Amino acid sequence: MCDLVARTGRHQQRYEAGCRLVAGCIPFRYKNSDETGDANSEKIIEVLMINSPSGPGLLFPKGGWENDETVEEAAVREAVEEAGVRGELMDFLGFYHFKSKTHQDEFSPEGVCRAAMFALFVKEELESWPEQSTRNRTWLTVAEAIVSCRHAWMREALQDGFSKWHAEKMISARKDVH
Repeated sequence: MCDLVARTGRHQQRYEAGCRLVAGCIPFRYKNSDETGDANSEKIIEVLMINSPSGPGLLFPKGGWENDETVEEAAVREAVEEAGVRGELMDFLGFYHFKSKTHQDEFSPEGVCRAAMFALFVKEELESWPEQSTRNRTWLTVAEAIVSCRHAWMREALQDGFSKWHAEKMISARKDVH
C-alpha cells in the first residue's frame, strides 16, 4: 500500500491564454557501460519512461500544474505520482506545445497544452507509488527512448531539450576540470 496519493480533478488546474499548463520531467540516471562497476568505464545515460493506460508507446511523467504549487513542484510531484521516482530537479529544458484529445474543457476547448519540461536526476526509486497499479516504468537508453516515445512533442523534448542540455552540461563539466 502506498502512503502517497495522486492528485485528481481539474479544480486547481492552471490555464493561460486558452492553454492548459502542464509540468513534466525527463528522469535520468547514469549506468556503467560494463558490468564491472569500474569507475573508469564509460557512463551511459538512461532515461525513465512509463506506459500509459490509454494506449501504446511510452511517456515521460507529466501532468497538470496546479494553482497551489510552482511549476518545479508540479514536475517533481508528477515524477513521484506517475513514475515513483525522486531526485534532483536539474534544469528547465523548454516549453513544448501539444493537443490533448482527453483534456478538452471549457477553459481549453481545443485541448491545447503547454508543457514545461525539466531534467530530473533520479536518486531514489520508490517501491510503491500512487499510480503503480496502472503504470510500469522502464529504463532506456536515449536512442531506445526516441524510438519508444508515443508523442512527437516528448521526442522533441528528449532530442532538442534533454540531449542538447546534457551535452552542454558535459562540455562545461570538462572545462571545469581543466
